[in-house]
Amino acid sequence: MNKFNGLYTRREMLAMGLGLAASVLPGLSPAQGNAKPLLTRPIPKTREPLPVIGLGTAIVFDIDDAVAQRTARAQVIRALLGGGARLIDTAPSYGAAESVVGDLLAELKVRDQVFLATKVRANDNAAFVAQMKASQRRLRTPKIDLMQLHNVGFLERGMVASQLAILREWKQQGHFRYIGVTHSQRQDDANARLIEIMQQEKIDFIQVNYSMAERGVEERLLSAAADTGTALLCNLPYGRGRLFRAVRGQILPPWAAEFDAATWGQFFLKYLLGNVAVNAVIPGTDKVEYMVDNLDAGRGRLPDAAMRKRMAALIDALL
Repeated sequence: MNKFNGLYTRREMLAMGLGLAASVLPGLSPAQGNAKPLLTRPIPKTREPLPVIGLGTAIVFDIDDAVAQRTARAQVIRALLGGGARLIDTAPSYGAAESVVGDLLAELKVRDQVFLATKVRANDNAAFVAQMKASQRRLRTPKIDLMQLHNVGFLERGMVASQLAILREWKQQGHFRYIGVTHSQRQDDANARLIEIMQQEKIDFIQVNYSMAERGVEERLLSAAADTGTALLCNLPYGRGRLFRAVRGQILPPWAAEFDAATWGQFFLKYLLGNVAVNAVIPGTDKVEYMVDNLDAGRGRLPDAAMRKRMAALIDALL
């Protein structure tokens, strides 16, 4: 699905010279193979620096106990941390992903190196609390860095207020360091709902679907996040693969070098990171070379506003 120049898959292109060797050779981390540091941005409410590239776990971490699959996911986590990143995002609705993440962090003994985020969604408060306790067990930790109320566009306003109150209480008790809300649906009213929540409730993060193929958040939501001091995470930054399909057979424009993009994947992620309201992007992957390529999007220069318009015009013509 992810082809470059109509000839090679994303994996083949990366293996031919964009960092794969450095990522898989014993004793050599991705960071050692790339001299440029990974960019960080401060979480607005605390100024804690957070690396701009993270890891999503939907689908790709919903695996069984097969040793080969678990080993591959462990290597992705090693690449994430070795490349200077910290954020791993998961959810109980992602099947086995929470348990897999918890098991691997324990086996690798790296829980203290990870900024761990998960989500909660239930139709009543008793089930809501029970689900959070279950997440603590599955993730093998009593303390979660970020707990997010999931897909708030589908919850009644009274339920959102009630459950955010519970999240604030758990935060005060030390179970969570940050709280937030998410949505991952293609609907304009969900963006409006998030803006309302940011303006009325005390939250630290929002998580939205944002990619070059879906830019509705640029109309109002990004500026609202900046105005309210709310950190913003981008899920589905490749538009569910739509962007890679759009550029199949297309050569990366030479002017992409002006903002240090060497691959289409970096092109897509750097577009998002070019907006300072974005704290981090969280593409999911189960392959080390993709993880390394994603990390490289967070290194070097980023496109300015004029360049981002040029990038958008190019992709709009292909979609």
